Amino acid sequence: MQVHLHRDNETGSKRFEGSSPYVKMQYHMGPVLTSSIRVYIIWYGTWKSSQKAIIRDFLHSLSGPVSKRRPTVGAWWNTVQLYTDQTGANISKSVVLAGEVYDHYSHGKILSRMTVQEVIRDSIRNGSLKVDSCGGLYMVLTSEDVQMQDFCRAVCGFHYFTFPSIVGYTLPYAWIGNSALQCPEYCAYPFKVPSYMIGFEPLKPPNRDVGVDGMVSVIGHELAELSSNPLINAWYAGNDPTAPTEIADLCEGIYGTGGGGSYMGSVSVDTYGASFNLHGIKRRKYLVQWIWNPIVNYCTGSNFMG
Repeated sequence: MQVHLHRDNETGSKRFEGSSPYVKMQYHMGPVLTSSIRVYIIWYGTWKSSQKAIIRDFLHSLSGPVSKRRPTVGAWWNTVQLYTDQTGANISKSVVLAGEVYDHYSHGKILSRMTVQEVIRDSIRNGSLKVDSCGGLYMVLTSEDVQMQDFCRAVCGFHYFTFPSIVGYTLPYAWIGNSALQCPEYCAYPFKVPSYMIGFEPLKPPNRDVGVDGMVSVIGHELAELSSNPLINAWYAGNDPTAPTEIADLCEGIYGTGGGGSYMGSVSVDTYGASFNLHGIKRRKYLVQWIWNPIVNYCTGSNFMG
């Protein structure tokens, strides 16, 4: 449900490439997003055009024009599509950016989880965004100068659903923050690394923006979980819906073959020296974590090397 901080001393199911004896991903009979997935972004705070373009291009790459270069962002989404509902219908291949709105600090620069719902409510009430209760996902992205409850201390992003008492509707949503000025060594890892990780050098970000390149993987994480567990009653491991371990949680920090522990796995390096594992539209490159594969019961990605 939320992207936790990366720490090299973490152990357990979130830090290895996966094995069925240790992890039992279960379906709890709730809905998954089998029809076209429409993403609505609220750009909260101050954003550069270049930053918005990086994120937009990632979203467009999920089901847009296929890059001639491999592996692709679209192929990465194929793992998410393996998850089904109780009728056997798979998560949709279609992911589109359906709407955007700009919010210039309407609730200040210090937000809580409940405030995020108020931001969504206000965008709907003033007509900036429409209510889309069948396939709509609302994503609040906060700029580098905005503080969020638990940001940097515990999470890099989270998802849930809005409360009718606040928003008027039950709508799946996510929050992801730009950590560039607050905790890039955790939430934009591995483009920055904690000081205690002696001997580890940060990787160069593929789009030359540490904070936003770090956000892209978190956005992928939350999109995967919103699609497979939008109301927190579908796909997750364990029996506690208040603290579910979801399909992206299991693979945090794994970006390539051999990943686990403090090793991120094998990834590619371009001529600029930047690290990436996916190709997108417009010659974009991204570094995005792997996803738990329910067929083979371990983390997989489109850059897997057998």
